[in-house]
Amino acid sequence: MMIRAIKLPRRRLAAMGGALVFVCALVLAVTAMGGGPTAAAGEVISPKGVRTNEDRLAYLEAHGWLVGSEPLAVEELLIPKEMGSEYDDYLALQSSQGFDLAKYAGKTVKRYTYQILNYPTGEQGVQASLLMYKNTVVAADVLSPALNGFMHGLARPDTPANT
Repeated sequence: MMIRAIKLPRRRLAAMGGALVFVCALVLAVTAMGGGPTAAAGEVISPKGVRTNEDRLAYLEAHGWLVGSEPLAVEELLIPKEMGSEYDDYLALQSSQGFDLAKYAGKTVKRYTYQILNYPTGEQGVQASLLMYKNTVVAADVLSPALNGFMHGLARPDTPANT
């Protein structure tokens, strides 16, 4: 075993410490301004481990959505044990996002609904819903409750995957 002693002048050690503090402050500042980690094109965002309101907000933000800080509604829903043909479109939408809602048939989930503040067309009243079973997102959608409204997955309509 070889032991090597390195002598660093105090000025150099202080400069290295100062540089480290600067880099840490820069990372914190960028994260606080919203420049933190978001999903890159094609990157899969894990629906697991979404425990708190902050986690749900971060999950939606990672999909490109800016939402109100508190849910508009929190509801408990029972997923039917048998889903008829009236669920086909919704199940297909969820499947296209990688969710298998049929696995949760007969289980009670919570739906958290948030107001979207940055819908690309500027339309007001658009909402994002997350269906949660324990700490896992099991289904999600974006919808307009307007008379001639729409529903689509969490991917923003202005992203390259949807254009």
